[in-house]
Amino acid sequence: MSLGDIYLTREGFEKLQAELEYLKTVRRRQLAKAIGEARSHGDISENAEYDVAKDAQGYNEKRIIELEDKLSRAQILDNKNIPKDEVLIGATVTLKDLDTDEEFQYTLLSEVEADYSQGKISVSSPVGKGLLGHKENEVVEIDIPAGVLKYKILKIER
Repeated sequence: MSLGDIYLTREGFEKLQAELEYLKTVRRRQLAKAIGEARSHGDISENAEYDVAKDAQGYNEKRIIELEDKLSRAQILDNKNIPKDEVLIGATVTLKDLDTDEEFQYTLLSEVEADYSQGKISVSSPVGKGLLGHKENEVVEIDIPAGVLKYKILKIER
C-alpha cells in the first residue's frame, strides 16, 4: 500500500471504522456460509455458485486490508489548529462562478472522503488544488481539461 498520512474528518474516520467492523464480522460470516452451502452442492470444480462466493470473499478480504491500511495512517483533522482564513483541507468554501454568477459550496477533503454529489471534493482534484492556499475575496483561475474556471472565494468556513 502507499505511504503517507491520510487526513480524515472525525465523521469520515468513524465511517471507515464502521465499514471495517461490518466486513470483518457480518460479511465474513455471510460469505463463509455461502461458500459452505455452495460446497455442499457437490463437485466444486464446475460450481459457479462456489466460484462467485470465493470471489466475493477475496474482494472482502482485499477491502479489509485497504481499510486497515487507511485507518492506520489516518490523521483526524483538528480544525482548532488550522487557519480559518485560508482554503486548506477541511474547509468549506463558498464560491461564485464568475462566468455564470452561480454560487455554490465545496468542502475540501482527502480522496478517501470525496463525494462530488455531496459537494465534497478532493484536495488533489484540479479544483481542490486550485483553491488551496487562497483567501476570501480572491479570484482564482483553475485550469481543468474542459477549460478555465473562474471563481471568487466568497466565504471560508470550518
